[in-house]
Amino acid sequence: MRILLIEDDPDLADVLALGLRNESYAVDLATTCAHAEELLRLTTYDVACFDLGLPDGDGLELVRRLARDPELRRPRRSLVLTARDAVADRVAGLDAGADDYLVKPFHFAELVARVRALGRRGESHGSTLHVGELTLDLAAHTARRADTELVLTAREFSLLRYFMHHPGEVLSAEDLLEHVWDAHANPFTTSVRVILSRLRRKLGEPPLIVTITNVGYQLKGRP
Repeated sequence: MRILLIEDDPDLADVLALGLRNESYAVDLATTCAHAEELLRLTTYDVACFDLGLPDGDGLELVRRLARDPELRRPRRSLVLTARDAVADRVAGLDAGADDYLVKPFHFAELVARVRALGRRGESHGSTLHVGELTLDLAAHTARRADTELVLTAREFSLLRYFMHHPGEVLSAEDLLEHVWDAHANPFTTSVRVILSRLRRKLGEPPLIVTITNVGYQLKGRP
């Protein structure tokens, strides 16, 4: 999943972003409402995490604007992160359009669990993905092909997860770069090809991810 983290505390933002990336998520970071709006004009995020007290405005107003401003791409799910812990504040956040509300201070493990749960909403597979011989346990962060456990890096795991969300579809390098990498990725590098080659090698034979010439890549198999 690609996550937008909106947090103006630089130390907290760096810690959360690093932790989420280590969990194999692609994370873009914004420290102001204006910066968040710039990113939301360009990308549809799987989950956006909104701090409310931002230097140039209230994050809650940004949540409200997502529903009415056609120039902003509404995230699939929204999570409010704030020190405001009154019941009225929680109700206001949910009424504004947020899907969940997490009060600071919180344990990082709970944030990851909330993000994971938001990513699963509306999907029938729960925390486990199955495509042919492949099984991906999102909660345990493990991957298997048949009876063989696969040792994957965070980026390889994230890439395989995206393929398994789209079995049989032909995905371009641009699709993979947008959903598995974050805004710091250089679109002119060979990063996608290098990571994909490494993942294919770890998946073993016969090949499960095939190249469709001049179009992209396809994971063979059905859920």
